[in-house]
Amino acid sequence: MAFYKRSRAGNDALSLRRVLPFVLVVLLGVLFVIFLIKDGTVASYPSFANMENPSSWEKDFPPSVHLKSEVKLPKQTTLSMSLEQRNKLPPRNMDLFPNLAKDHTKIVLYVHNRPQYLQVVVRSLSAVEGIGETLLIVSHDGYFAEMDRIVQGIRFCQVKQIFAPYSPHLFSDSFPGVSPGDCRDKDDPAVKKCNGTADQYGNHRSPKIVSLKHHWWWMMNTVWDGMDETKGFSGHILFIEEDHYIYPNAYRNLQLLIGLKPLKCPACYAANLAPSDVNSKGEGWDMLVAEKIGNVGYTFNRTVWGKIHMKAKEFCSFDEYNWDITMWATVYPSFGTPVYTLRGPRRSAAHFGKCGLHQGQGKSSACIDNGDANVRLDEIDKILNIKPEWQVHVFKKQTGYQAGFKGWGGWGDERDRELCLSFAYMYHVVESS
Repeated sequence: MAFYKRSRAGNDALSLRRVLPFVLVVLLGVLFVIFLIKDGTVASYPSFANMENPSSWEKDFPPSVHLKSEVKLPKQTTLSMSLEQRNKLPPRNMDLFPNLAKDHTKIVLYVHNRPQYLQVVVRSLSAVEGIGETLLIVSHDGYFAEMDRIVQGIRFCQVKQIFAPYSPHLFSDSFPGVSPGDCRDKDDPAVKKCNGTADQYGNHRSPKIVSLKHHWWWMMNTVWDGMDETKGFSGHILFIEEDHYIYPNAYRNLQLLIGLKPLKCPACYAANLAPSDVNSKGEGWDMLVAEKIGNVGYTFNRTVWGKIHMKAKEFCSFDEYNWDITMWATVYPSFGTPVYTLRGPRRSAAHFGKCGLHQGQGKSSACIDNGDANVRLDEIDKILNIKPEWQVHVFKKQTGYQAGFKGWGGWGDERDRELCLSFAYMYHVVESS
């Protein structure tokens, strides 16, 4: 019996010595994964239900409806009304591209009045692999003949133009343009007997400045809720600007990112073609990146648009004339969790413009730039360069504008805020009983 006990004890010790290395390896592996998650090398996300399920989102949070009396749009000019009629025209080039791909991502290019930039962007889009599979929507901030001519010349995909009919550029002597009796600069309404509400810094509205935010918000509401071509579209829509150079691999990379997003980054709200730092070319890692949403080549679906639209009052009341800073400083933080976007480690789009939108094209104040895009393309930028097996590195510390920033101003006039809200309500109107 004593021999049996000693043999059993010896066997137990031998088994323990055999198992112990395996246990230690497993334990070290667990500790390593915990370290990576804390470090941001491997994604760890809070749950976000319905991010990829627009129908479920709309069931839980149906679009709000508003009385017609809540929509207060300015009296239109003749040009404004004619452009609104043009918005109803079907896409062009349907004879060349009769069918859109089943799982296509629509592209919206929003433009102002920088034709030298637009020509560069259009050339870059013409070389994008897969561009003929989708619909390109060009949203104009008002009407400029040269901008219109360039877009009319596009032949590489279906293209539809829409024009912001309430752009300040279309109203020469009434709101939202410059109205007679408007206060200017730092005028004191009581002394000057003028009209207007100053921003937090005492400055009155500038139509050229406020047009940036107005156009973006009108465009978003129109593209998602006001067009036959996009009503009911639950897929992703890519948004680019007239000074964004689009790489040949952009569309294919984006399709893969959209497919990977629910698997690799279920809490990501969007996918981006470029880093949030517009000067960055990317890290060049063999790894995907999750970070704050940037303003170059961003895409999201109707679920995310529903969340943004619910924050219309926050967007329209924040004293900041830039739409992107408004989103970073007030809308995204109101969602309650970090707002991430998924992107590749190399950019597929680049910001190349030197002239800001507010610098204009007129006379002595014009910003001079010949539109040359100093963007170097390597061979890897011409092909799909994202691997589905890559892990996700999360930049948890989001730099730049955040909650608490009070805004640069320029958006203090109550008329601009009212017009902004009208854009949010205009496609959700019911007649009063």
